[in-house]
Amino acid sequence: MADVLDQSEIDALLSAIDSGDLDKQSEAAPGRPGKVAPDVRTYDFKRPERVSKDQMRALEAIHEGFARNFGASLAGFMRTIVDIRVATTEQLTYSEFIHSLPNPTCFHLLVAPPLEGQMCLEISPLIIYPIIDRLMGGSNAEMFVPQRPLTTIELRLVRRITDRALENLTEVWSNLVEARFELTETESNPHLVQINAPNEVVVVIGFELKMGARAGTMSLCIPFNVIEPVMSRLATQSWLAYRRKAVSADQLKRLSSNLCQSAVRMRAFLGQTNISLSDLLELAPGDIIKTVKPAASELILQVEGKNKFAGRLGQFKGKRALQITRPARSDERL
Repeated sequence: MADVLDQSEIDALLSAIDSGDLDKQSEAAPGRPGKVAPDVRTYDFKRPERVSKDQMRALEAIHEGFARNFGASLAGFMRTIVDIRVATTEQLTYSEFIHSLPNPTCFHLLVAPPLEGQMCLEISPLIIYPIIDRLMGGSNAEMFVPQRPLTTIELRLVRRITDRALENLTEVWSNLVEARFELTETESNPHLVQINAPNEVVVVIGFELKMGARAGTMSLCIPFNVIEPVMSRLATQSWLAYRRKAVSADQLKRLSSNLCQSAVRMRAFLGQTNISLSDLLELAPGDIIKTVKPAASELILQVEGKNKFAGRLGQFKGKRALQITRPARSDERL
């Protein structure tokens, strides 16, 4: 915690700024009076940063929403507390990403039309086997994590997890692009999958999954050429907080104006009764239909099939009319 300046120190700083002494001291490089320190930053040509920091923060904000939604979906499906959060967001080369994964692992290939190319979703065996054990009725207590590929039955169980992940990815990405995530292939050895050139840049979003005492990781690998067509949208929109914005007064006014011009269907009901089909076929002009509703009672006015108002039947300027007397209950009998 920095020390709090007293009034005398603040006055001394202000006087130094006015005299120009402070500017000269700040511009001089340490050990070289009068020399301005150059702004030097290292750049690795093997790992070019093709995604700006603002765009990386935007992608992180989008997938924080995915982590919350996916965690809630898994918690309801597995009937246990599942905590998912974004742990890392970084740019790597595809070869670096592949070599950072265990072998075997749960490696899924994804597509998201209309985006071109493939993405990767990897779930660590440290958490995928406890999830499978939970789905099979186990307790996850001191469970041994086998070092082998998933069996056919285990893959079918994992598919129920990945389907929920893809639904939530589609939902959060809908604010960026109307793309639907789909699973195309599942592999256990990530080194056998080449969706991109080894030296091409990919954006890797790492998640941390916790379920009880068990924890593991999940990684979403997005090649740059897949999201390149929509990168401009990340730069032009505010994604620093993934939440629905409050509706402004102008938006409310515009929505109200548009709604006032909408057409709705209204129907007034005189009453209800039951008759046989034969009586219905024999009805003719002048016949009387008996109802249980008193003649002096109010009529119910429905708007789009729902009870809205009650009123009395009358006549206005030579036409039948209904005078509104009160709001109607939703369960009120017609």
